[in-house]
Amino acid sequence: MADRATLEDLVRLQGERVRALKQQKASAEQIEEEVAKLLKLKAQLGPDEGKQKFVLKTPKGTRDYSPRQMAVREKVFDVIISCFKRHGAEVIDTPVFELKDFDIAGQFDPMIPDAECLKIMCEILSSLQIGDFLVKVNDRRILDGTFAICGVPDSKFRTICSSVDKLDKVSWEEVKSEMVGEKGLAPEVADRIGDYVQQHGGVSLVEQLLQDPKLSQNKQALEGLGDLKLLFEYLTLFGIADKISFDLSLARGLDYYTGVIFEAVLLQPPAQAGEEPLGVGSVAAGGRYDGLVGMFDPKGRKVPCVGLSIGVERIFSIVEQRLEVLEEKVRTTETQVLVASAQKKLLEERLKLISELWDAGIKAELLYKKNPKLLNQLQYCEEAGIPLVAIIGEQELKDGVIKLRSVASREEVDVRREDLVEEIRRKTSQPLCIC
Repeated sequence: MADRATLEDLVRLQGERVRALKQQKASAEQIEEEVAKLLKLKAQLGPDEGKQKFVLKTPKGTRDYSPRQMAVREKVFDVIISCFKRHGAEVIDTPVFELKDFDIAGQFDPMIPDAECLKIMCEILSSLQIGDFLVKVNDRRILDGTFAICGVPDSKFRTICSSVDKLDKVSWEEVKSEMVGEKGLAPEVADRIGDYVQQHGGVSLVEQLLQDPKLSQNKQALEGLGDLKLLFEYLTLFGIADKISFDLSLARGLDYYTGVIFEAVLLQPPAQAGEEPLGVGSVAAGGRYDGLVGMFDPKGRKVPCVGLSIGVERIFSIVEQRLEVLEEKVRTTETQVLVASAQKKLLEERLKLISELWDAGIKAELLYKKNPKLLNQLQYCEEAGIPLVAIIGEQELKDGVIKLRSVASREEVDVRREDLVEEIRRKTSQPLCIC
């Protein structure tokens, strides 16, 4: 009988032969014959528990996240969720892959929820501290009205809209070339579109366009401009008008948008003094879609809706990169206090104290060694970012106190055992931060 190494080689070679036959789409009889030979060789090889190899792979389209990455993700989500809840949002969970984060329906003034959506967007991005940002706004009615007065045929509205939507990535010359060369638009029509879609500004631009002799004669555009003017009034009241830019190149090519559309981009600092900051990527977007929900209503009733979507994956990447550049530590646990002992043979006392803390809702840990050295316990706290250590010693047990140590300052105070929970809560209360 061949030795094990020889048999393993034979099994490998026979396995390759079977795979090759399958790729060549050989006859079923031939494949079955070779598979039988492979099974016979494997039987001779016999089981070898010590040499089994397991290859763990994540399914396509998914990835694993380390504790550090999960800590960043959770804190980002905490910021986003707390902001939505502060504005009265309710939570839903649906088995679909397109997430609907925030809807307000049935308001008398649609510009109020539109303005609130933009306020939420600004609050989230400010709280995440991922850099300067700008929110671009437009209105699909203004865009459609612009196309109409410029002479775009109705059948080409959507395809020209998708071209305009590329202006944040490519030059106007490239967009015009696509419109004319690929989509058959007359050059003079493209030039008229260019005069409009390259403009951006604030409420003064809205007022200017309201006086435009051609655009002001288009009913759709006039409605959109009127609503946008009101929107800027609300944005001023919310204190975020300086973060908003009326940008006629913003198109958001999805057909279901019916009114205001918006998109937030991070800004890159200007290379030279006097230059404008450059947008380096969209991190949030949304808009009004009054006709979408009615599609699913048997009676076809109009349901006013506005939606906001946060680009969480892009934000995660930005936060991770920032932390790496700054070489900042990321806490992977939320432990508030480590229960430690100063002498040996105090395991039971540690277990008793940590149980009291857990029952009181305190996030607490202890090392699993029976008699860990105090120095090792303190070093673990520094490495894990645990802010407090509750130290039990023989003298503390006699006096009915716990020594509470601040890891950062190394200050220690004796706290009566009955006051320990409240003191831990007081010392660990802090605002939410992602760093």
